[in-house]
Parts: sequence; C-alpha cells; structure tokens
Amino acid sequence: MLLEKPPGVTVAEAESLAALAHARGASLFASWHSRYGAAVEPARAWLATRRILGGRVAWKEDVRVWHPGQAWIWKEGGLGVFDPGINALSILTLLAPAGLGVENAELRYPGNCGAPSAAKVRLHAAGGGTIDMELDFLQTGPPTWSIALDTDRGRLLLSRGGRELELDGRSIEVAPASEYAALYAHFAALLRRGASDVDLRPFALVAEVFARGKRLEGPPFHE
Repeated sequence: MLLEKPPGVTVAEAESLAALAHARGASLFASWHSRYGAAVEPARAWLATRRILGGRVAWKEDVRVWHPGQAWIWKEGGLGVFDPGINALSILTLLAPAGLGVENAELRYPGNCGAPSAAKVRLHAAGGGTIDMELDFLQTGPPTWSIALDTDRGRLLLSRGGRELELDGRSIEVAPASEYAALYAHFAALLRRGASDVDLRPFALVAEVFARGKRLEGPPFHE
C-alpha cells in the first residue's frame, strides 16, 4: 500500500497501520513526495558531513490556487497551512536525521476556520542550532518554497520545493528528475524486497506544533 502525505488522520492511526502491515507481511510506504525533489538528495549528501547551526524556512502559497473550494482543509482536525507546510518538514527531517524538536510556535486561525492559515515555528536541531519556519496559506502571487541552512562549513539554500540548490551562493546543477517517478520507483523497490518505509517524523512534528502552539485569531477566510 502506498499512502500519500499525511499517512493518516492521527499519528497513532498511522502507527497502527504500520504495525498491521508488519504483522501481515505487507509492504507499506508512507510517502513524502517532496523528498524526491531533484535537489534534495544532493543537499542531504552535502549536509552529511556538516553540523547545522541554524536556518530559515519559508513555505508560502495561495490556498485559493492550490485547493480551491476544498472546505475540508479548514475544518477542526484538518492541517490547514500544514498541508503544504508538512512538505517542508518532510525535507528537513531527511536533511537533519539526528533529530528536530519544536521549541515554540504560533498558529494564526481565520475567525471562521478550525485550522490555521499561517504559522511561525521555531525548531531546534540536535546539534544545538535553531530553524525558524514561516508558513502562510494566503500568500498571493508565486509560491515561496525555500529552506536555507547555515552550517559549520557553508550555507545551503534549497528552493522551488527542493528542485533547485545553491551552496555558498553558487547554483549547483542537479540531474533533472521527476518527483513522482522517483517516488514510485522507491515503492516498486520496496515491493520487490517485501519491505516497508514508514517515517512518521514529519507528522509527529506537526502534531507537536498543534499541541504546543499558541493560538492567535485573524480575519475570517472567504474563498
């Protein structure tokens, strides 16, 4: 079974699916499509020998463009701005495998919605650095999907949702790749081995943000 993000309604539900797949000897892939952006793996390889000192994430897009008329995204229990924002977390948890935690968060809810339209989140990395995220589901114009990380040996910038990479201000050429073709190829490899891939770290971080975040109220949202 291939599950698109998020892999369940709750983290506990996703964990129970993983346990069921294991018990039945089935292959389960809880996928995070943004991890398969062409520049993500080169960025991960570059970071493997470096320590993250800090960083900034901007993940902003217009819900009216990407989810027109989809009222479910604003209901209680929905992810709101974390529907796209979890994509950034899926990349970050791959780039910083030693671990990330939530230090603090602010969630801005439209007055007539049960899910946030914007958020500010401070994450702490295992090496002691902090990463500040700004998420906005009501940005107009072109989307902003970028991750900038400062390390003990240089600076990395991932942009266009993981499709473009700069290292110390220098653009790095990456092999053209189809995000979903790479995702399906990984799923096929799991099936051949009878294996599973269930990484719930991005989902767990979102749950932690909702549990610890300060709720702020903004103007009502209208389509």
